[in-house]
Amino acid sequence: MESLINQAFKNAEKENRPALLTYTVAGDDTKKKSLEILKSISNYADICELGFPHNTPIADGGQIQTSAYRAIKNGIKINDVFSIAKDFKKSKKNKPIILMGYYNMVFQFNENKFLKKCKKVKIDGLIIVDLPYPENKSFATKCKKKGINFIQLVSPTTSKIRLKKIIKDSHDMVYYISMLSTTGGKLKVSPKKILERYSKIKNQNKSKNVVIGFGITEKTIKSLKKADGLVVGSAICKEISNSIKKRQNPVTNVTNIVKRLKNKIKWIGLQKS
Repeated sequence: MESLINQAFKNAEKENRPALLTYTVAGDDTKKKSLEILKSISNYADICELGFPHNTPIADGGQIQTSAYRAIKNGIKINDVFSIAKDFKKSKKNKPIILMGYYNMVFQFNENKFLKKCKKVKIDGLIIVDLPYPENKSFATKCKKKGINFIQLVSPTTSKIRLKKIIKDSHDMVYYISMLSTTGGKLKVSPKKILERYSKIKNQNKSKNVVIGFGITEKTIKSLKKADGLVVGSAICKEISNSIKKRQNPVTNVTNIVKRLKNKIKWIGLQKS
């Protein structure tokens, strides 16, 4: 049976556009509000990524760290993340959801128990930031047996030999970290350079869905339109922070950003056709 992740990319491809992937931190700024944001933005996002709040998020920039700290301060635990995902899937059963986090949480929860829980709440994919290839091979195999996509990460410094192996062993989606920095940084590399590297990854296996993350904003999204998918996270977390500061409704404001991003992506599709 084809995965919902693969279906989402196929649907975007039919519209001649990249898939739009959003990232939010579970429990920011409350469990209830986090679920409301997730449900609302999923009307425009093709795939939703939900992050486990972590007190030492090494790959995340300031905006996502702030979101994570807010969630932790509000007492969000790993079971709360599963609860948010479960409630989301009840109403949005055909919308793919990917959980993103760090291996320490998986290890503490217990690998098998963690995957059993993912399967139960209908998680479609997992990104474990600090579990690189080939150390992740055993865990990725366990994911596949449960029908869960394990998403491999590649970066500008991934060697040709290593890249070939990662693509070969990858599931339905590969995440390309566009630049060597934490999330939310300004694009330090030109979109042209990013796409040159992206093409080399894509040429390894055209059937694999490769998304670009890090530095994706309303300003940069059009210039990276050749990608299979584009991930927006820090811009969303920043809007949640701004809404809280201004005492505005983050659900409305974040949804407006995602809606604008989707419209820009749709415009890309119209220009291509």
